[in-house]
Amino acid sequence: MILTVFHKTRYEFESPVAGIIQSLRLVPAKCDSQKVIDWHIDVPDAVISDPFRDGAGDYIQTVSLRKRVEHIEVTVRGKVETVDTAGVLRGHRERVPPRAYMRHTVRTEPNRAIVDLVNDALRDAGSASPLERAHMLAAAVSEALPYRPGSTHAHTTAAEAMNEGAGVCQDHTQVLISCAHLANLPARYVSGYLNATEDGSAHEASHAWAELYIEGLGWVGFDASNKCCPNDQYIRLGSGLDAQDAAPLRGLVLGGAAEALDVTVVIEAQQQ
Repeated sequence: MILTVFHKTRYEFESPVAGIIQSLRLVPAKCDSQKVIDWHIDVPDAVISDPFRDGAGDYIQTVSLRKRVEHIEVTVRGKVETVDTAGVLRGHRERVPPRAYMRHTVRTEPNRAIVDLVNDALRDAGSASPLERAHMLAAAVSEALPYRPGSTHAHTTAAEAMNEGAGVCQDHTQVLISCAHLANLPARYVSGYLNATEDGSAHEASHAWAELYIEGLGWVGFDASNKCCPNDQYIRLGSGLDAQDAAPLRGLVLGGAAEALDVTVVIEAQQQ
């Protein structure tokens, strides 16, 4: 599959700020399931560093605007060739050991509802393999949290999403990470793009899913929102411990002011 991406993020500030420094995870990861054909990132008037590869194997760039600005706009245009590897991450070079992803963060700390969810999901697991247990957990999260846009916000934690009883891809992913940790499976948050949802309708925003480490197999992706493993409709950008850690854009505003955010994502596909 060939996927083309247009992704524009615009921040409007209530009053001019003194400058902006951002960290971008907007270059697709290098692995067997995807190959970048063409990729450009544009931030008018900003200084953009060359991408470097961090210990998790993801590409990072820094952007700085050292002047008073009323808005900043980050535009990504690119084309990626994708291959379905049944959700298994292959050919991705990284130095961070899997057990480093057993640590809870504020966003993935389990509450009683998450503990109960894991116990219920694995009650009849018996001699099930780690991969089978991972699938059980992903299915349990999908059932426990119906997809409901607007029910949560960017800072919602896994525990809060469980209390709400609904969520979006960010919530499904953070809850699944929390569940995996309780089941002694390393897990991390992955940010990226999805061409279409399960029913084939357009997906209008950046997407997120979890990767769980299965001994003997490696990292395997689970998209609890769409009840599947990532395939050739997905582009992987970067990973982290939670949504904040893996965010495609993170930054510091100098002389902070209230801001309004507008995001446009358009993904199109063509069969090879």
